[in-house]
Amino acid sequence: MEVGEPDHSPQEILVSYSMPSPGISAMDFLRQADGRERFYWQDYRNEITFAAIGIAADLMGWGDGRFAAIHHQARELFHHAVALNEAEPLAAPRLFGGFSFRDDFLPDNTWAVFSPAHFILPHYQLVQSGSESWLTINTLLPTEEDPEAARPVLQEALETEYNLLLQAADEWQPPDAAKPEITSIRYPLGEAAWTEMVETAVHRIHTTDLKKVVLARVCELKFRQPIDIDAALTHLNHHYPNSYRFLFEPQPHHAFLGATPELLVKVEGEDLTSMALAGTIHRSPNPEEDEALGQQLLNSAKDRHEHDVVVMSLLNRLAPLTDQLEISPQPGLYKVGNIQHLFTPIRGQLHQPEGVLPLVELLHPTPALGGSPRPLAMQFIQDAEPVPRGWYAAPVGWIDSRLDGAFAVAIRSASIQSRRAWLYAGAGIVADSDPAKEWEETALKFGPMQDALGLEIGDDAPTTNL
Repeated sequence: MEVGEPDHSPQEILVSYSMPSPGISAMDFLRQADGRERFYWQDYRNEITFAAIGIAADLMGWGDGRFAAIHHQARELFHHAVALNEAEPLAAPRLFGGFSFRDDFLPDNTWAVFSPAHFILPHYQLVQSGSESWLTINTLLPTEEDPEAARPVLQEALETEYNLLLQAADEWQPPDAAKPEITSIRYPLGEAAWTEMVETAVHRIHTTDLKKVVLARVCELKFRQPIDIDAALTHLNHHYPNSYRFLFEPQPHHAFLGATPELLVKVEGEDLTSMALAGTIHRSPNPEEDEALGQQLLNSAKDRHEHDVVVMSLLNRLAPLTDQLEISPQPGLYKVGNIQHLFTPIRGQLHQPEGVLPLVELLHPTPALGGSPRPLAMQFIQDAEPVPRGWYAAPVGWIDSRLDGAFAVAIRSASIQSRRAWLYAGAGIVADSDPAKEWEETALKFGPMQDALGLEIGDDAPTTNL
C-alpha cells in the first residue's frame, strides 16, 4: 500500500520485530528472494551491508516537491512506529530508494517502473555489521489493533524466513559460469555527435557564465537470456570493494544497480559527511605506472580546476548550515578498479539537524554530475543530451527512523529490464576539455558495468551507433 500524506491521524502504524541471524549473508538473502522485489546497499567505509526483500509500504514523490514529500511521508511513517523487541540499532526499520536526476522526469521505456522519487519500506530486511547479522520483519497494522498481539505471528514468520534462508544457503551451488550471450551493443550518441556536443559546451563556457557542465552518454546492451542480476552484483562486490554498491529492484527483473565511488551526503544527528570527487585518469596494473598516473592527475591543471569547482560549490552550500566544516586544502587520490579520481573529503557539524533529505535536496546535483552554475548547466544538459538520465547520477540510499541516512551518487550504474541493459557514463567539461579525451574517459567509466554484465572488450556483437 502507498503511504500518502494524511490530513488526520494515521490509519496504520509500522510494527517491526528483529532477531539475530548468524550464518546468513546479504547475498544469501538476495539469492533466496530472486523473483521478488529486492534492495541492497553496501557501505564499505563502515563495513555495513543492508539487504531487503518485499514491500511493506511505498513512498513516492513527484516534481520539484519530491524531496519534501518523501521527508514528510517518512516522518509520518516512523513517528508512530513500534518495535516489539530490543535489537541492534542497525536492525531498525529503514527506507531504501532514490530520486531521478531531474525533477521533471517522466518514466520512459528505460525507466518504466521508476518514479521521480521512490522509497520502499521492505517486508524483510537484513543488516550485516562485521561478523554479526540481524533479520527484521516490518508490517503495517491498523491503529485499532494491539501491536503486542502481532508479536507471535511476526516472530514465527521471521523464524520461518530465517530457517528457509539457512536451508537455501546450505543447498546453494554456484551456477555454471556461462558467458552471457550479447546480441547487440548500441551507443545512441556516436563520437561525431559527442564531439559536437562537447565543442558546443566549451564554446558556451568561453562566452557565457557557464564554468562547467557534465555530459553523459549511454551504452545499450541486449542479451539472448535474462540478465543475471545476482552475478552482476557479486562481480561488483568482488572487483569494486571500495565503492558503494547498490541495487534497487522495485519490480522483479527491473533493476537499477551499480558501484559508485561517490558519497553525496551522510547524516548522523549533527554529523555530516560528504566528498568532492572530480578529475579522472585510468589505472595501471604496474604499481609504479599507477603511481605515476596518479601524480599526473594531481598535476593536471584541467583536472584540478574541474575538482576545485566542485569543492567550492560544496563549501558555499554547506558553510551556512554548519558550525564547523573540515575540507582538506589539497585533494588526494581515490583509486577504484580501473580508474582513479581527485578526492577531497568533507566533514561538518550541522547547526540544526533535520535529517538527511534536506541536505540531499540542497546538494543534488553537485558540479561533479551537473555543473556550475547549476541552472545554466542543467539547462544545457536538458537541451543537449539526446537520452534522459532517469536515475543515473542521482541520489540513491537509505533513511532511518530518525530521518538520518546516507546517499551516494548513482554513477557507474545500469538500468536493467530482463534481457536489456542501459549503461551510463559522464565526463566533466571545462574550458580546455578535449572531446576525444572526454570520449575516452566515458569509455573507461562504462567499464565497471560492462565487465559486471559479461561484456569483454572486443566482443563481436552487432553494434550500431545512431
